[in-house]
Amino acid sequence: GGLMDDAFKYVISNHGIDSEESYPYTATGPNQCQFKAEDVVANISSYQDIPSGNETALQAAVASVGPISVAIDASEYSFQLYTSGVYWSELACSKPSCLDHGVLVTGYDLSKSTLSDKAYRVKNSWGSTWGENGYLWMIADWENNCGIATSASYPIV
Repeated sequence: GGLMDDAFKYVISNHGIDSEESYPYTATGPNQCQFKAEDVVANISSYQDIPSGNETALQAAVASVGPISVAIDASEYSFQLYTSGVYWSELACSKPSCLDHGVLVTGYDLSKSTLSDKAYRVKNSWGSTWGENGYLWMIADWENNCGIATSASYPIV
């Protein structure tokens, strides 16, 4: 869960973010922030939102900026149990209220011969045992499937 823009705002207001090594994710307490200014490894000055629902703009950003944070509808079991291939869901929702998971679009392949083979390369946060070593292919140019371009943004260093 969570929204990338909120994370970017936190990094800006906090004057940076610690490394994973100094502040590892544990999925459990403590309930207090363990941030240490002396462990800051990166900072950003602002962030840029990509026009909502615009897959062409998302693709342009990936090509010119690099990996882009996106929120998707990951509520379908078919997504949660993904193992390989190009993922799409007939039941997926692209409305902002349906987006429930943050992932990272790291690239795309639009050169394939059929529309259903055009896909984004997406890094998930569920570890290397999920999907294709922690990644999946998500269908591209298919009516913003799963909301891939509904809430996309990237930090500006």
